[in-house]
Amino acid sequence: MKVVVIGGGPAGMMAAITASKMQNEVYLLEKNNKLGRKLLITGKGRCNITSSLYMSEFIKNTPGNGRFLYSAFQNYTNKDIIEFLKKQGLEVKEERGNRIFPVTDKSIDVLNCFKKRIDELKIKYKLDTRVEKILIKSNEVLGVRTNKEIIQTDKIILATGGKSYPLTGSTGDGYKIAKDLGHIITPIKPSLVPLEVYEKEACKKLQGLSLRNIGIKIIDGERKKLIYEDFGEMVFTHFGISGPIILSASAHLARYKDIDYLLKKRYVNLSIDLKPALTEEQLDDRILRDFKEFKNKQFKHSLDKLLPQKLIPLIIELSGIDENKRVNEITKTERRRLGQLLKCFTITIKAFRPVEEAIITSGGVNVREINPKTMESKLIKGLYFAGEIIDVDAYTGGFNLQIAYSTGYTAGLLQEN
Repeated sequence: MKVVVIGGGPAGMMAAITASKMQNEVYLLEKNNKLGRKLLITGKGRCNITSSLYMSEFIKNTPGNGRFLYSAFQNYTNKDIIEFLKKQGLEVKEERGNRIFPVTDKSIDVLNCFKKRIDELKIKYKLDTRVEKILIKSNEVLGVRTNKEIIQTDKIILATGGKSYPLTGSTGDGYKIAKDLGHIITPIKPSLVPLEVYEKEACKKLQGLSLRNIGIKIIDGERKKLIYEDFGEMVFTHFGISGPIILSASAHLARYKDIDYLLKKRYVNLSIDLKPALTEEQLDDRILRDFKEFKNKQFKHSLDKLLPQKLIPLIIELSGIDENKRVNEITKTERRRLGQLLKCFTITIKAFRPVEEAIITSGGVNVREINPKTMESKLIKGLYFAGEIIDVDAYTGGFNLQIAYSTGYTAGLLQEN
């Protein structure tokens, strides 16, 4: 059987490898001049291959239609991708947050494992080849028209990625191809993306400051409802906030009801707990100890042990305490107010950064039109989907790459509905 895989990212490469192992004649089409360009930049060039969590936890870490992936995650697990890489000669290591990386810390080594297997299986791949249209007759696949030729085929796997990082080739071509075939495309939004805030000037002053081991809560101010909470690391930027827990928060926000309206109305608040290991009472005791130590100093010189230097001027300003006031003159009420501020430092979220800056996209081919057990289209016989083109997205931590392998493998089995 002749199979065309459109897209040479991790989902497409995995689909091509799987389809080839099933004794099919496979053509892998990639519009770039090399395979796996986006894979090279994942994990800041180190490639966060997957997570070591149980596969049941992967669904919990996939706010975007996680349950749709149940069968795919069973078909191809984190252990399977680790075993695949080991067979190609690449060992892996585990880092904090259950993240799995190659021991070499180089994403090129992960890509080379895929390319080596593609060469071993003698898969024909065509670079600089852009698919313009999928050809069908009576809702059944006939072939593809590229910028160079028409290729007749029995099965097609569409794995063109999303719209994030367009310089790597993810320009949303696959959405148009699927839409032309009658598929519904759930609106595309950025996910795993930094966030802009209304307090831009304050964040500019804090630019580059990284806060570790802090707690965050994102609150829907209109409904007085908790949207998301997390613990970890964030960083201030010239436009707002970023870092691992902010990127994960964005994945949750992207699918929250009326999010655009709430952002516009300034109803989405980020509350930062700068001292999550301490209760308010314990924090007050801690501040009291510091104040006793620095009792003859001015307030502005009393917070060095408590906070990063860059954050002190802003905290002083927000506390309403005169920076030149002697520490031994600060009242109990003022001290308590300072403690409450450190436990609930609030910023108002304004917007997502552009989709071009996102690690992945939320939205894509509607999952109700895809068979979750096979990844075959329910509308077009012989058409399969894999990877980010599907309306699924997960938190940061290796989950999105696992989605690519698992859906690519499932599509590559070419099971019929």
